[in-house]
Parts: sequence; structure tokens; C-alpha cells
Amino acid sequence: MLIIRLMSKRRTWACLFIVVYTVLLSSSWNILKSILSWYETTASSSSALYASVALGALFGLLSMAAALAVAVPATMVTWVTVLVLLAFCGKPRTALVDEGKKLTFEIVGFVVKILIREGNVVAAICAVLVYVALFRRNRDDVV
Repeated sequence: MLIIRLMSKRRTWACLFIVVYTVLLSSSWNILKSILSWYETTASSSSALYASVALGALFGLLSMAAALAVAVPATMVTWVTVLVLLAFCGKPRTALVDEGKKLTFEIVGFVVKILIREGNVVAAICAVLVYVALFRRNRDDVV
């Protein structure tokens, strides 16, 4: 009973979100530092390419996680709104259950496609920017 009451509170979910996001950010910060330290030990033009791709992928994953944090509540509101509108239109309960299952799969598929597309765009932009920064830094160290 206590667990059910706690999980129904908005504060509990907010705290869980903060804890998970903090763990995600701290682990990504450690991955970022390890990639940069690996690059500094090898410091060549090919390692700049590998480091920029790894950093771009990391930033792409982080942007997908941030977008997911925004997309989930908006998706739930859309899903509930459509189901309520279908209920007001006079659909029977069995039809609502079937429509709800179809809606769930369609909405989740749509959200996943958007997240992957946006994450890839952010990853590509970050990879190019990091490569330019690392290549310029490596060129300045040589001169």
C-alpha cells in the first residue's frame, strides 16, 4: 500500500526523474572525460576522427534522452485526449480498448522515429564541430 501511494505522487516521479537524469549526466561526463583523455594520449588526425564520432554519438544520445523527457508527457496527453474523444463519440468499451492498442503502437512508433532522426542530426552536427575543434587544436599544437 505504501509503495502504491508513493508512486502515485507527482513528487516521487519528479525525484526519480532527477536521480536518473543525474546518473545519466554523471556517467556521460565520465565517458566524455575518458574519450578526451584517450584523444590526448594518441593525438593524431585519425584519432581526432574517432574521438569526434564518439563524442557526437554521446551528445546524440544525450539529446535523445532530453527529448524523450519532453516527449513522454506530451505523448500521454495526446493519447488520453484521443481516447476521451473516441469515448465521447459513442464508441463501445471493447472498441476503445482495440483503438487504444492501435493508438499506442502508432504513437510510440512515431515518437521513436522522431527521436532517432533528431538524435542523428544532433550527433552529426556535434561530430563535425568536435572534429573541427580537435583538428584545429591538433594543428595549433604542431605549429
